[in-house]
Amino acid sequence: MSWTVETEPNPADVAFLEDRINEYNFATTGITDGQLLALLVRDDGGRLVAGLYGWTWGGTCEVRFLWVQEGLRRQGTGRRLLVEAEAEAQRRGCGQVVLSTHSFQAPGFYRKMGYAVVGQFDEYPAGHTLYFLRKPLRS
Repeated sequence: MSWTVETEPNPADVAFLEDRINEYNFATTGITDGQLLALLVRDDGGRLVAGLYGWTWGGTCEVRFLWVQEGLRRQGTGRRLLVEAEAEAQRRGCGQVVLSTHSFQAPGFYRKMGYAVVGQFDEYPAGHTLYFLRKPLRS
């Protein structure tokens, strides 16, 4: 057996690990409805300018990434991405959305969108805070 520390792991290796965790989670919980969720915004040239990525599983939608190109920020793009993700989550039977954001990212944006802080890690990274937020969805 060999052990390595990698700063740039092969994406296929990361996907393999994620697949094994998902297999375990599905087998252990009996909940197998997991689906990826991506909303992508492209400019006229096909270049990605905004997007949201996450998944739904077991009645919860987890947003992992929400990004809007700097020149498009504060124009409603992020809001629309989140609203559309919430609507899709509801269509998939989810009763809540969960996500995390750092203190230097967008905690105010998420609070305005109805998310509440349910936990945090202080000093991650040093001098900042990582917040965990949740929003119940209307049934």
